[in-house]
Amino acid sequence: MTLAILADIGGTNTRVALADGAKVRIDSIRRFPNAEYQARGQDIAHVLRDYLAQTGASVTGVCVAAAGPVRDGVATMTNLDWVMDAAKLSAATGAGKVAILNDLQAQGQALGHIPAEKLRCVIEGPVKSGATMLVVGLGTGVNAAPVHPGATGRVVPPSECGHVNMAVRTEEDFRLARFIEARLTAEGEVPHAGVEEVLAGRGLANLHAFAATEAGRPDTHTSAEVLKALAAGDTVASHAARLYVHVLAQTLADLALIHLPYGGIYLIGGMSRAMAPHFATYGLAQGFREARRVDLLQKDFSVTVVEDDYAALTGCAAYLNSLI
Repeated sequence: MTLAILADIGGTNTRVALADGAKVRIDSIRRFPNAEYQARGQDIAHVLRDYLAQTGASVTGVCVAAAGPVRDGVATMTNLDWVMDAAKLSAATGAGKVAILNDLQAQGQALGHIPAEKLRCVIEGPVKSGATMLVVGLGTGVNAAPVHPGATGRVVPPSECGHVNMAVRTEEDFRLARFIEARLTAEGEVPHAGVEEVLAGRGLANLHAFAATEAGRPDTHTSAEVLKALAAGDTVASHAARLYVHVLAQTLADLALIHLPYGGIYLIGGMSRAMAPHFATYGLAQGFREARRVDLLQKDFSVTVVEDDYAALTGCAAYLNSLI
């Protein structure tokens, strides 16, 4: 059986593990702080070398999931000055079998390999075996991609749909979009009210700032502080959570109609796990299943939260193992 080294490169840490074929060795997972390597002018190659030196492992395969676009076999990190290609990864590990995936693609490859106890259904619906699925990442950033099964393997096309426009359906939505634009302008950023600005990790803080302004008491909270305030029953935090679920429901409904994921919609990432306990309270299912000209949203599709923090590593292992 092929022994492979896997890496899930996030914005803060890189998780590295070994895999026997398609199975990740959970006890082999180690975390490496990206900032320390960045400060020394080092990158993923040095992380992989350090891991192999620490474990003494000898591998024949390597697969990396990168939080950034992958074009023509080259991955560029969004939040790090790291660029990687097959030659760099092979030189660092000695592996002859190399694969590079976008982190969302890795999550898509993991579907079907995740233990049932790590899946929390938040919107009940029919699930058709072998049909297209949709993976939606809600974490430091936001992205989504369809997962297409095929005779020669699973295809998860690249995507950057976290930067599509936030749905504006109500007068409050309009005020929120303008608030986000003004907030970004003040921060020297591009003033675009994309879904990432309200559904990513920083999104909940943006929503809280808007809700506080609407209540006439502007203040500043981090997303972690908003979650604590929400648990304590704070009304402004509750308003922010309602807006989060409202925007998420609209976004998922639009994506469902675009991709027709009869195999299910799967939410991954820290924000999906943090907000999952509040989905029912603030009406995720009702918002998702609103009436439109076609009745698909009212009778099809399920939505499930993936509560497996190592799903990207599992996807890397499954994908690498599927390569001839």
